[in-house]
Parts: sequence; structure tokens; C-alpha cells
Amino acid sequence: MKKFLIPALLTAAFLFLPVSAQAQKVSILGDSYSTFQGYIPEGNATWYFNPYKPERTDVTSVEQTWWWQVIERNGYTLEVNDSWSGSTISYAGYNYADFSDRAFSTRIHRLGQPDILLIFGGTNDSWAGVPVGKFKYGLIRRKDLYTYRPGLAKLLKGVRKMYPDTKVLFIINDGLREEIVSSTQTICNRYKVPYVDLQGIDKMSGHPSIAGMKQIADQVDAALKALPAQNTKR
Repeated sequence: MKKFLIPALLTAAFLFLPVSAQAQKVSILGDSYSTFQGYIPEGNATWYFNPYKPERTDVTSVEQTWWWQVIERNGYTLEVNDSWSGSTISYAGYNYADFSDRAFSTRIHRLGQPDILLIFGGTNDSWAGVPVGKFKYGLIRRKDLYTYRPGLAKLLKGVRKMYPDTKVLFIINDGLREEIVSSTQTICNRYKVPYVDLQGIDKMSGHPSIAGMKQIADQVDAALKALPAQNTKR
């Protein structure tokens, strides 16, 4: 798969295909694990560069990323990849810096019109020691969003409102703080967002290697195939 865009000569024919025959559009909302230079919005920080940086990763091409593999295997097309290295679900970042400009909920309006939305976050909240806060689902104030649980509630509530017909899957990294993992599971269940708990991912400098990318793709692909078909937009 060399590109996700439909060749111009095929566009008109594609528009008249039955919806069931059209490729499902996938958007990604993520952090460094889902970045690749040239495939995320300008201004978003990246971890995976072209050419690659061997001191931090052995991932050398976009085709090796987990999300590209999932899209290619299933004949999907990429709608938007809005991933931002270092971004958090809460408004709090490293050293208690204000990360509200890159928080996941801040970026949900930039995802196009996906049939499938893959959200991969929580890693930086865990690494930065962001407080989990209280479970809050209503009357969430801005100050609450500097903790993880209200931040995730705002995110998933917003996603459900903005993308009501989209199949959503939340990806939970392995090796995170237990309170981040359990909180994510609880809030995903609250908003009826399926999730997958990654297991045994191979990493370099804390980030997926080539082997780790394939492991993520395998586990995400299996989780997608297990989701109810009726949740897919038609």
C-alpha cells in the first residue's frame, strides 16, 4: 500500500459504489506511539522521524507503524491521524505544565468523518505522574481537567456526541500505572467504548520497536474484529 488517497481518475466511480463496498475510513487520536513525520498535522510533535533516528528506534518507515498495518490489512483508508508526541488526556503535562492545547479532548474536532476511530492515550498521563482525580461525569470544571479521570470523561463524552455512528476503540498501553489502567477501563465502560489492553509490547526507549508495532497491530486488529458489526457506520 503506497498511499491512502483514492487516485483522481477513480474518484467519480468510487462515489457511486454502494456504501458497503466503500473502504472504511479510519482516524487516529494518539500520542507519540501513533506519530510518523509527514502523516500528522503540522505543528504536532513527533517521535518517529523520516529518516529515522537509530538511537531511539528501529522503525524506519510509515509502513511499519501499527496503524498503517491495521489499515492495510483490512483495506481501510486513512481519514486523519491527529497524534501528538507527549500529549496527555488530562490538561496537565510533564512538570505540571499546561498541556490543554494538545490534550486529547482539545483535538477531537479535527478527526474528519471516520467510520472507525482508534484512540491510543494515557501513556503520558501515567509517565508524567498526573493525578487521577475523582470520577466525574457531570459539572466538570476546567480545574478538574488537570486530572486524568475527568479529562477522560470529557474526551469520551465528546467523542460519543461528535461521532455518534462511529465505531470507537480505546487502546490501553501496557506497563502503565494501575490506577490509570483501571480508571480507563471504568470510564470506557461508562461511555460504552470498547477497549483493548495491550500485552507484552516490545519497545525501545519506551516506544514500540518494529516488533512492538506488529504486536500492537495484531492485538488492535483482533479487538476490532471482535466488535459488533452493527456499531459500524453504514
